[in-house]
Amino acid sequence: MAFSTGSSNGFGGRRSRAGGTLADINIIPLVDVVLVLLIIFMLTAHVMEFGLEIDVPKVTQNRTTAREMPVISVTRDGATYLNDKPLNIYDPNALAEALHARFGNATEVYIKADRGVIWDVLAQVVSACGDAHLKVNMVTQPEDLANKK
Repeated sequence: MAFSTGSSNGFGGRRSRAGGTLADINIIPLVDVVLVLLIIFMLTAHVMEFGLEIDVPKVTQNRTTAREMPVISVTRDGATYLNDKPLNIYDPNALAEALHARFGNATEVYIKADRGVIWDVLAQVVSACGDAHLKVNMVTQPEDLANKK
């Protein structure tokens, strides 16, 4: 801050009515300090974290879709179904025809098989999907959800 001493040449400052000098605030150093503080806060703002630190529980996200997906279900006794409709996997063209009739140009299929299914039946289903040029996705259940049943 600075103040004038009241020189008589017209450059020294203002005079009060009583003949004394008035103190003037030099605004330039104040603006310099404020701008430096603004820059410091702008640079350090991204480092500061706000709010309470709370450890929230983590859950799995389930995505729901409105469209029906092609799912081949294989029961324990070897019966196969395409979305709850019986399917003959031993007919080489039955799977491709059923998929194209119901799902159009499907490029992938989901296989949901019982854990006690005979491997030969499951191998036939996977082979039929491969012959139809479909990507095979196996449906599983997370272990923590399976133990709750």
